[in-house]
Amino acid sequence: MLKTFVEPFRHPYPKLDANAAGSAAGRKPKAKAKNWSGTLGRIWQYLARRKAKLALVLLMVVASSALALLGPYLIGVAVDDFLAGGGGAPWVLFLTGLGAVYIGFSLSSWLQNIWMIEIAQETVYRMRIDLFRQLHRLPIPFFGTRQQGEIMSRLTNDIDNVSSTLNSSAIQIFSSVLTLIGTLAVMLYLSPLLTLLTFMVVPLMMLGMRWITRRTGPLYKERQKNLGELNGYIEETLSGQRIIKAFSQEERVMREFRERNDAIRQSGFWAQTISGFIPKLMNALNNLGFALVAGVGGILAIRGAITVGVIIVFVEYSRQFTRPLNDLANQWNTLLSAIAGAERVFEVMDEEVEERDEGAAVTLQQVEGAVRFSDVSFSYEEGGDTLEGISFEAKPGEMIALVGPTGAGKTTLIQLLSRFYNPSKGVITVDGRDITSIRRESLRSHMAFVLQDSFLFKGTIRENIRFGRLDATDEEVEEASRLANAHSFIMRLQDGYDKMLDADGSGISQGQRQLLAIARAILANPSILVLDEATSSIDTVTELKIQEGLQRLMKGRTSFVIAHRLNTIRQADKILVLKDGRLIEQGSHEELLRQEGFYSELYQGTLQGEDE
Repeated sequence: MLKTFVEPFRHPYPKLDANAAGSAAGRKPKAKAKNWSGTLGRIWQYLARRKAKLALVLLMVVASSALALLGPYLIGVAVDDFLAGGGGAPWVLFLTGLGAVYIGFSLSSWLQNIWMIEIAQETVYRMRIDLFRQLHRLPIPFFGTRQQGEIMSRLTNDIDNVSSTLNSSAIQIFSSVLTLIGTLAVMLYLSPLLTLLTFMVVPLMMLGMRWITRRTGPLYKERQKNLGELNGYIEETLSGQRIIKAFSQEERVMREFRERNDAIRQSGFWAQTISGFIPKLMNALNNLGFALVAGVGGILAIRGAITVGVIIVFVEYSRQFTRPLNDLANQWNTLLSAIAGAERVFEVMDEEVEERDEGAAVTLQQVEGAVRFSDVSFSYEEGGDTLEGISFEAKPGEMIALVGPTGAGKTTLIQLLSRFYNPSKGVITVDGRDITSIRRESLRSHMAFVLQDSFLFKGTIRENIRFGRLDATDEEVEEASRLANAHSFIMRLQDGYDKMLDADGSGISQGQRQLLAIARAILANPSILVLDEATSSIDTVTELKIQEGLQRLMKGRTSFVIAHRLNTIRQADKILVLKDGRLIEQGSHEELLRQEGFYSELYQGTLQGEDE
């Protein structure tokens, strides 16, 4: 019936699928954490690193639970003693003992909370480090299939859910279980009949809990999924604000944001609404249990079967018996949310990392720069090759230009050379050595990249240039800037090389950001240089300024240049013409023009128009 009532209000987005995180193109996803025992077991692996401190926490929990049981028992004994006509001296002793019990209870509770917070913070600290390390071990395709904000949500929101649960809920759950066991033992000792009456409400509690949690669990998982999607969308729209405003798409963006926000509202509303039945149910059953104990206990006391003190103890214990159940019910929602967050974290940790280097992989101390592609094919997805049968040779120090229409495979070819992807067929060698036998880190350390979209980190200009080689001196940084013709504009800035840049490089122009990226590549002093549309966002005047620096940089180095600028293509030692993933022509500028093939048509059209 509830499902019939809830369904019309549910958001029309598909329900959460445990495998929805997917995997990179062309890879079968690994099994993800889908059960509580597996997820809790993995969290325990982190907690187990602090076993000694955990033992102290558990000791304090046992102490506080025992003291919580002792207090009501002493009160019952004192009442019976008073009704029996006890003297005044025992009351002083009783009050002293009762005060010591509650002081000890407060102290043990305080210590267990402090220690557990320390354990919880170190646990999520290590989880966050492991997740961040895993992100840097994942292959490039992983990031191409996910929004950055969705990944960030796992690193922040989901781990925070785990932290909140460990800080409070873990202790409370364990304490509640101990309290239940201890209370039950004492109640059975005092009066099995009243204990049986108290137990009559437990099956009702368990049935209600089961009915509620079976419905809230999937809703909490869906809420976490929707939250990750919303974070991804927010990150995407903030990064694309200029495009959104340029095309006047604010209304569409707001509409899509409201849809995603509504998905969170709906799943969160029903999760919390249904789980909100728990305390109401518990309170009603608590009152029922209290009425049974008070009514039947009064009758038994009148008949002399039990004392008034026992009734007082039982009334308090009946509340202590149901209170842990109530606490467990309240903490259950937090636990469900934490497990859902932990599953999303472990999903990323279980993703297949970038293929490990073979055991015999070598580290290159020096690279001459001879590159050969031998019948290389590659596909991002099954069913069609992005590159097919590519074969060419680049001698050390040569400049190789890659030309072709959009989607011809130029950038893919470079990504294969740098081992961001591995070819499905064929061999790529550097200095005669198959690159699969070279450690990735070693191979990439001899390469430098200047990409079409220059990326600058938050920091000073000097720090951004030094990213190319962290041990470079200030003088070397400035020399690299001069070679890239960036030094003059840097010195015109108010703080010069110490000017602080934001992550998007705001405060300087796109062309200046590209110059800094080129200076960074110069500082790296690579054997193989890759320029992927490096001058596409630079005006002609600025491009001319960097040509001299680029010529000095490329001298003696093998360079791969993806560019449409004619003055860059003309001076290439070899031009590779790609079309539909195939290498259809190769040669110098003059040789290709004499062939009167595709390159000649391209030159007579787009390139010649640009030259003019």
